[in-house]
Amino acid sequence: MKNIIVLTGPESTTKSTLAKELAEYFNAGFFPEYAREYLETRESGYTYNDVVHIAEKQIGQYEEACRMPGELVFLDTWLIITKVWFEWVYKKVPGWLETAIEKYPVSLYLLCRPDIPWVPDLLRENGGEQREALFGIYKNELQIRGFRYAEVGGTGEKRFLNAVHAVKSNICISAHS
Repeated sequence: MKNIIVLTGPESTTKSTLAKELAEYFNAGFFPEYAREYLETRESGYTYNDVVHIAEKQIGQYEEACRMPGELVFLDTWLIITKVWFEWVYKKVPGWLETAIEKYPVSLYLLCRPDIPWVPDLLRENGGEQREALFGIYKNELQIRGFRYAEVGGTGEKRFLNAVHAVKSNICISAHS
């Protein structure tokens, strides 16, 4: 059985770094954050339809992940973040998104705590108190759906080791590093 592990949480909480490092550690598949890749090609802002496109691409990545060899695949973000983003920015969510969140099972969400400094860049919008608020929203989304998740916090190597421990504690893996 394929174990899909998603890194989720607010901006600037090392989701991208952890997803890549965990994939390397476990010799597993990995999909980078498509939203960042897509938005970096845009000359200005994004629209509701851009976020729809991002969600559709995330589903495509998930489907591709299921066809990859090996037991584990790490996804840097997933539809929970996209749903919250729709609500946060546009106050509306496409009707099909709820169904998609339920249709595509995730073995484990690693919910990254905002316990490290926020590092601004051209695509990040929500530092400070907004980051804390978004963390609470993501956590609530996972809890109300009954999804398996583990919070990951700490700094530097400790954060990575906490993530490794969360994966090993929650996922049955036949062979790993």
